[in-house]
Amino acid sequence: MRIDKLLAETGFGSRRTVKRLIKSKQVSVNGEIILEDRINVDPEIQEVRVSGKRVYYQPHAYYMMNKPAGVVSAVEDKENKTVIDLIKSFDKAVGLYPVGRLDKDTEGLLLLTNNGNLGYQLLLPHKHVTKTYEVRVNERVTIEDQKAFEKGIVFHGGITCKPAKLTIVEANDLESRVIVEIKEGKFHQVKKMFLACGKKVTYLKRLTMGPLSIDENLPVGSYRSLTREELEKLTPYF
Repeated sequence: MRIDKLLAETGFGSRRTVKRLIKSKQVSVNGEIILEDRINVDPEIQEVRVSGKRVYYQPHAYYMMNKPAGVVSAVEDKENKTVIDLIKSFDKAVGLYPVGRLDKDTEGLLLLTNNGNLGYQLLLPHKHVTKTYEVRVNERVTIEDQKAFEKGIVFHGGITCKPAKLTIVEANDLESRVIVEIKEGKFHQVKKMFLACGKKVTYLKRLTMGPLSIDENLPVGSYRSLTREELEKLTPYF
């Protein structure tokens, strides 16, 4: 692909703007400044940078969604609306799917892509990808609960969770708001962890997954393409 076409298609402006960037020595390929706008490059093999920032050509789709409650994290479902149903028709890339699952009543960060390898790498247990959740609980969360999370919650049935971090934001006898960080993805894990402590989760929102954080300006039920900076953070998983 010609370098000017690549940069125009990845959001660096018109062909004319791109030519100015090249002439002003702001574009490099594999560490070497280029001055010719008609050279061919392979962005999947060669490292292209503009003003020091890595350029990612996206033959794949990468979306961040602020998932709403009431929608299932699936490609299709006969009974429920899915996160794929929220994607506009012209954005529905072939093979698009949600990476990991959020419960139907859970809100927050969800990554959707058709890059199967990225999704696979993010979900590998030995990668220990951290997920962070905002949680509301129906009663007071205590220091004892924090210690239990740090030790590793044991579910009813004997299944033991890896140590997790529980941060109390505010707590009273009627409700508590906390932040939970886990490094695994058992079914209904956060809810079951609090249930093992005798408490019930009333609200659950995922804030982070690995290097990605929810865009707080993204309305619930909306999605957007990942930025170049966000894709760069995901580089270790490609």
